[in-house]
Amino acid sequence: MTSDQDTFKPFAVPSLAILGGGPGGYEAAMVAASMGAKVTIVERNGVGGAAVLTDVVPSKTLIATAEAMNRSVDSTELGVSFNADDGDPKAAIRADLKLINERVIRLAKEQSTDIRRGLEAVGVEIVIGTGKLLDSRTIEVDRGETTEIVKADAILVCVGAHPRELATARPDGERILNWTQIYNLEELPEELIVVGSGVTGAEFASAFNGLGSKVTLISSREQVLPGEDSDAAAVLENVFERRGLRVLSRSRAEAVERTDDGVVVTLGDGSKVTGTHCLVCVGSIPNTSGIGLEAAGVELTATGHIKVDGVSRTSAPNVYAAGDCTGVFALASVAAMQGRIAVAHLGGDGVRPLKLMQVSSNIFTSPEIASVGVSEADLASGKYQGDVVKLSLQTNARAKMRNVNDGFIKIIARKGSGTVIGGVVVGAGACELIFPIALAVTQKLHVDDVANTFTVYPSLSGSISEAARRLHVHM
Repeated sequence: MTSDQDTFKPFAVPSLAILGGGPGGYEAAMVAASMGAKVTIVERNGVGGAAVLTDVVPSKTLIATAEAMNRSVDSTELGVSFNADDGDPKAAIRADLKLINERVIRLAKEQSTDIRRGLEAVGVEIVIGTGKLLDSRTIEVDRGETTEIVKADAILVCVGAHPRELATARPDGERILNWTQIYNLEELPEELIVVGSGVTGAEFASAFNGLGSKVTLISSREQVLPGEDSDAAAVLENVFERRGLRVLSRSRAEAVERTDDGVVVTLGDGSKVTGTHCLVCVGSIPNTSGIGLEAAGVELTATGHIKVDGVSRTSAPNVYAAGDCTGVFALASVAAMQGRIAVAHLGGDGVRPLKLMQVSSNIFTSPEIASVGVSEADLASGKYQGDVVKLSLQTNARAKMRNVNDGFIKIIARKGSGTVIGGVVVGAGACELIFPIALAVTQKLHVDDVANTFTVYPSLSGSISEAARRLHVHM
């Protein structure tokens, strides 16, 4: 018999310093520490980074509240009534943004504390301060009144990104806001203008519409969520229209100015849109400036992102990078995977390079939109050849019971072989429903493997099985 001690394989690199405590950093730290490395995290704000403190956790908490309100309003179809004088269920429900934001901030801090406790439990040292690389093995940490030097055999850079600003739309934190400032509001914006119809803009527009704000979404492109599945975008736009959310497509915001009692947004054609508040969501900028990357020999792209390969290596020996600062899919799950891959490669463990076609993602609008793998746009471009089946959730028994009227399941199979290569889910809980399709894509399952796996009846996942059944390849 062999003991755990006999089978334990020590980390090939004795010490690891991680600059940035977000998902890429703390996931990597947990793995490296469990493999026996001495791990130090340098983080300037708090463990969890922007993802936990100002971005993913806060926004999805806010969105969860808005979704609860949407379900309540829609529940009149289920026979649930509200004591509203005019019969409008919206009149009987009110969002207290002060309480909502207090909960948002509290949960973010609790999550940060939980992560810190987990790291400290496995022996990870956490240094709070602003870090800067002096070379490929040394980080200088400014802790305010003192300076600390952290040396390690390898460094993992996970510094994230921050909201991009327009020179003509500078946030003031009160009327003109970026997505990190929205949680400072104590009263629900009466008329919110959202500039930018990408993932962040669409999510906040959907959320504040659900909370009761009158929302205008300014989109410079033809469709909301440019680059996403066009069928999914069409469903979302229809829902927006039904819920009174105004979308101004092919409209570019040139400037945002504060007035005595609100804001005015000037569009490219000279027209103006007025509201009480404006949320600017026009992308992000990597936090790679002024942190000593050049001194360490780390190359950047033209956009300021760190160049990395499939195993998270940078151009500098012993220096790896993960997360939004690399420009590889700005998703917490991707950052975490990049961090774990970096540690596996550093530690001499078995490693599989990051495969972007296996990344599943979710947009937390109402309804949610999740996708993985090959898209229909990829088929249209000739990059892949495949067959597609799309099933509306309106035909799903469980969806009918829950009064889910919007959404669909779409599966893409490789033409001829029937291997699952992609999929899209639109509807409530899409972030959960995409997993079996992602599993099929990653493990190269045949549509018959999916179709012949039992699902619960009634269930939304039953439509995944049915879509796969319709893609059966006759042999």
